[in-house]
Amino acid sequence: MKFNISLVVVLFLMSIGVNAQLDRSKQPQPGPAPKISIDEPSEFTLDNGLKVLVVENNKLPRVSYSLTIDNKPISEGKKAGMKSILSGMLGNGTKSIPKDDFNEEVDFLGANINFGYKSAFASSLSKYSDRIIELMADASINPLLTEEEFNKQKDQLIEGLKVNEKSVATIAGRVGSALSYGKNHPSGEFTTEATVNNISFGDIVNFYESQFNPDNAYLVVVGDIDFDTVKKQVKAHFGSWKKSMEISTAVPKVSANAQYKQINFVDMPNAVQSDVRVTNNVDLKMKDENYHAALITNYILGGGSSGYLYQNIREDKGYTYGAYSGIGASRYGASRFSATAQVRNEVTDSSVVEMLKEIERIKTEPVDAEALKLAKAKYVGNFVMGLEQPQTVASYALNIKLNDLPKDFYTTYLQKINAVTANDVKRVANEYMKTDNARIVVVGKGSEVLENLEKTGIPILYYDTYANPTEKPNYDVEMPEGIDANTVLANYIKAIGGEEKVGKITSVLMKYEAQAMGATILVEEKRTANKFAQVTSMNGSPMMSVVAKDSEMYMKQGGQKIPMPQAMLDDLKPSMGVFPEIGFMASGKAKLTGIEKVNGEDAYKVEIPGSTVSVTSYYNVESGLKVKEVSLINFQGQTQNQEAEFSNYKEVEGIKFPHTKMGSMGPQKVESTLKEVILNTGVSDADFQD
Repeated sequence: MKFNISLVVVLFLMSIGVNAQLDRSKQPQPGPAPKISIDEPSEFTLDNGLKVLVVENNKLPRVSYSLTIDNKPISEGKKAGMKSILSGMLGNGTKSIPKDDFNEEVDFLGANINFGYKSAFASSLSKYSDRIIELMADASINPLLTEEEFNKQKDQLIEGLKVNEKSVATIAGRVGSALSYGKNHPSGEFTTEATVNNISFGDIVNFYESQFNPDNAYLVVVGDIDFDTVKKQVKAHFGSWKKSMEISTAVPKVSANAQYKQINFVDMPNAVQSDVRVTNNVDLKMKDENYHAALITNYILGGGSSGYLYQNIREDKGYTYGAYSGIGASRYGASRFSATAQVRNEVTDSSVVEMLKEIERIKTEPVDAEALKLAKAKYVGNFVMGLEQPQTVASYALNIKLNDLPKDFYTTYLQKINAVTANDVKRVANEYMKTDNARIVVVGKGSEVLENLEKTGIPILYYDTYANPTEKPNYDVEMPEGIDANTVLANYIKAIGGEEKVGKITSVLMKYEAQAMGATILVEEKRTANKFAQVTSMNGSPMMSVVAKDSEMYMKQGGQKIPMPQAMLDDLKPSMGVFPEIGFMASGKAKLTGIEKVNGEDAYKVEIPGSTVSVTSYYNVESGLKVKEVSLINFQGQTQNQEAEFSNYKEVEGIKFPHTKMGSMGPQKVESTLKEVILNTGVSDADFQD
């Protein structure tokens, strides 16, 4: 490349001139809000009722097609889950094109097609536009709905439900929606394994035929294509789409807000943190005069890291890694305001108090001018950047139609955002953030958080994980006489083979194998009296290893050695023996804290506290065997919860080892099988070297 000296000189001289005129002691004044120009879509309607909006944009040689079926919200009742299953089945081929051929052609074109139960989206280069809309139309009108695909989607949905059974966030979301809207409302009902099992393949076909039709459909086309071409394409490919029988549905009324401020508590005995949500229903629509002020108000309270909630609960108090709020808008009047945070058990009550305090603050105190300016700048920036995406332009065009908005709604959007005043913020906060009628949904470990929650003076109502009223949990479990933590641990050693046999073991090598994410995962665990090493491999290639010994602990990944803090090594030393329970007994740290159900059977709960790593183990009351272990790890500002269940104990040289271990890898449940155990001869000092 030729070096342009003259250009460099010109730029240098320009910089001198600019710098000479700048007064750096003064903060630059913001420029005027950018002028927004959004092309008004051209429109036409097919005889079958499909309404088409076309926005020509020739900046890039691409085109996108967004299909929306604007049916009223419906309840699925005892067959909740049909929407999810149909969403997964659509877009997997057509009656004339097999699934693999369909997907291969989309990939070959460098295109994108995806479906929801009442929507579809396709995009491609403009030169392939006719073929991509043809594929999209064929998959919409003549979808390949097979019983094989139905069973696959059904199994995946059930598996997903099982994975989330113990997620405090999932349960808080489900219970909060059910209590706010009512279980019979489309926004309040929820999917369970029972409702999914009620669904037949015929139900899905009938659901598609009644819901996926052109009567209330909109197709928004954005990109490098002209109106006449779009009209020709749509008539050719969507013209044969037949209207269905008119189905009259009424949207159920939303349940009223709570009569008084209350805590709706769900007990999760195994939770290591609490999910707290302060929420109330709102009736807010995009066309309301308060809409833009509501957006700004919510952002100031909890829209980001500068929000009141975040600054108080994370930055000041350090209770959580994030605290946020949100407010919804719906033309059907079914929306909510919610403030949310996931916090440590010991500060659950304090978090409730502080969240309510910040909501009251925005309702009573004038917002700082700088905070108001920051909120407006955020919306201006996001709005301008969003205009670069064709999906955004399409949604804007459709929003104007569906929400009965004025045609200049988006061209005047920034003007309305910038017009919001501090008085507007206080007024809107009082209208939509109802602390006196708030539901404070708390999902957490009752034995650790309830006593302090009661001290807040806020009435507490109790619910199970499916929003059914229940009684206050009883934690006064009477322990058998003479049982303490060391007794339970000693009984475990006895149950797996006895003190004499266990005492003869100087080292152990265990190899657990699992299938996850299409790969074979092998975990090798090596133990001696004072050393521990774990190597994780994927498809035969080592991915990560952890080594702990008397003097140090480190992790190795990608050839890099990462030292672990001394506090973590100190916490793990009691568990570094061949059998951790022996170290737990010797440490004097183990505490028997109760009896809880694990897979329907009573288990003693033994806790070994630590500053960075805390371990809770569960031992079956009858057999004495360990059935579950939960580790809570605090490292580099992050909290991680690791949980494993143990079963299928079998003897190896007279000692019982669990041959099945159920754990998690991200959101996925992973079952590992013990493939090999080597005692006394499978471990050497080389296994613990760098």
